[in-house]
Amino acid sequence: MVHGLWQSAAGLQTQEYRQAILANNLANVDTPGFKPDRITFQERLNAAQSEGATKVRHPALQALSGGLFESPVYTNYAQAGLETSQGPLDVAIAGDGFLTVRTSEGTRYTRDGRMLIDRNGTLLHAASGSPMVDDRGRSILLDRNAVNKITIDGEGNIQQAGEIVGKLALADFADRNQLSKTGGNLLDAGGMRPVPADGSLKQYAIEASGVDPVSSLVEMIEATRVYQMNATLISMQDESLSRVVNDVGRIG
Repeated sequence: MVHGLWQSAAGLQTQEYRQAILANNLANVDTPGFKPDRITFQERLNAAQSEGATKVRHPALQALSGGLFESPVYTNYAQAGLETSQGPLDVAIAGDGFLTVRTSEGTRYTRDGRMLIDRNGTLLHAASGSPMVDDRGRSILLDRNAVNKITIDGEGNIQQAGEIVGKLALADFADRNQLSKTGGNLLDAGGMRPVPADGSLKQYAIEASGVDPVSSLVEMIEATRVYQMNATLISMQDESLSRVVNDVGRIG
């Protein structure tokens, strides 16, 4: 009976974590370039299987499952749809790759191509306010008075008034599972060396969020129902244990 309590408690824990991941995805359904997180589950080994000790083995329980626990969260970096923008400093990546941004904590990467120019003419990542980096690791300076004369080609070359003034650095990584989100729609490579990206840039466009709101809502409803079922099972098992202790063992 206590074995069942542990299984149901594990079910509550995993579904609560699942709901937190889904809620964060839904909160970013309108965030350009956002990539949704996914969670998978693994079967938890029972004590007899995990410890291999004779003292924890029981003929009736050793073959039972130990319940579920969550696997590490991974991010789905699949290409999302591209939407037309009116901003000359908006770019979308068609294909693989990430734009490079320099923050106070170090170099970061993003699929969010919304940019702006500060009072000094420095090209910034709009969501984080950090400088964009060119292919030589430098900040990109533009003329604030000629924003409408800016063109950005597929390779990231930025032209202003017919002259190339910089080139956006586009990078990719051999193992994207090692990337971690740091806020501001930015990713930390954790020391990984970037590799050449085969994507191309499209001016006057932004990549939509990768979150599918309908499927995410369906998953959240499913997680809520599973959570409620596990909570009900805990109540039933608690009631059964109470009757065993208070009624079955009572001397008439």
